[in-house]
Amino acid sequence: MPLWSIVFFAVAIVAGLFGYAGIAAASAGIAQILFILFMGLGILALVVYHFEDRF
Repeated sequence: MPLWSIVFFAVAIVAGLFGYAGIAAASAGIAQILFILFMGLGILALVVYHFEDRF
């Protein structure tokens, strides 16, 4: 358990450094684009799965 707390602390430090360096803003923009893309593909897959047996 102490190992996990050290790992999470290190990840928090690295994330903080990226946040202050401006890398987080670029990553957030890319994440928003990917979220919209994969949400659309997920909805498309559900629609195709729903109508698959009707054709």
